[in-house]
Amino acid sequence: MNKLFSFIFFYFLGFYAVIGQSGNAYVGSIHPMEPIDSHYKELSLLNNIEREEFKWMDSISFPAELYLDNAILLAMSEPSYLTNDQVEYLKKSVRFPANSSEQTRAELDFLLDIQNNRTNSQSKRVMEIGDVGYWPNANYLKDHLYYSKNLEHLFFESREVLGESYHAGNYPKTSALLENIMIDMRIIEFAIKFHLLRARPYQLEPKLKPLKEIKSPSFASGHTLWAYIQAYTFAELIPSKRKEFLELAYEIGYSREIMGVHYPSDEEAARQIAHRMLYLMWHSSEFQQDFRAAQQEWQSRLD
Repeated sequence: MNKLFSFIFFYFLGFYAVIGQSGNAYVGSIHPMEPIDSHYKELSLLNNIEREEFKWMDSISFPAELYLDNAILLAMSEPSYLTNDQVEYLKKSVRFPANSSEQTRAELDFLLDIQNNRTNSQSKRVMEIGDVGYWPNANYLKDHLYYSKNLEHLFFESREVLGESYHAGNYPKTSALLENIMIDMRIIEFAIKFHLLRARPYQLEPKLKPLKEIKSPSFASGHTLWAYIQAYTFAELIPSKRKEFLELAYEIGYSREIMGVHYPSDEEAARQIAHRMLYLMWHSSEFQQDFRAAQQEWQSRLD
């Protein structure tokens, strides 16, 4: 997978002028993405292509009877900062390891090992993280039942890293930026999921007993995608806290493995997609306008 991702990433850098919004003045450039690390690196080195003796596994995909219409509608929505061409490109830029591959078998064994050793405190923490999530539809009307909780979740990472005073009410410009980013994030999440229809790990390995079953395809991880797209954004707004935000994003991604609902390759793909998303957004004049406003908001409060 790492060779594929490297090819896609460097091709992507050269391609953005074709599908991007070039010619806009923009604030600096984003930090480069950190190299693949930990178990993600080790697993990515394994063979990811089909194995003939296990070929039957490659016919297994996420069951159609579990599709959620609201998730499909999100995939069809209009993006805020990305263009429709960019959404289409991102959707087709990644693939997951074959179900029958050596890599997928190793990832399933990795998840079984986590399952056999996870503690009650781990389970509690990952279920708490699992309940966090910003949904654009809940932010559409202020009298929506989940409007306040939705905005609270929007600033989950800033509160975890910086403290309780960092919330939407104190940072309205940052809130506006994050809201639009999350619209695009949900579009990309479900566009990829329903394009590839990867079965959940427990749908391939009966010994896996997830803490919660999820009613959407596995690849790529939505939780990890929002964790990293926000972490990368906060890291550009507050560069001194980049390490802390990325460590939190890693924890959020790994929590999905502890839950038994995602393969490690789902997490690593989401991390890389998040960085590519921010790279493309960075060359949007609308994003730059909103980012500058958020940047000034943080500078005025941090000075």
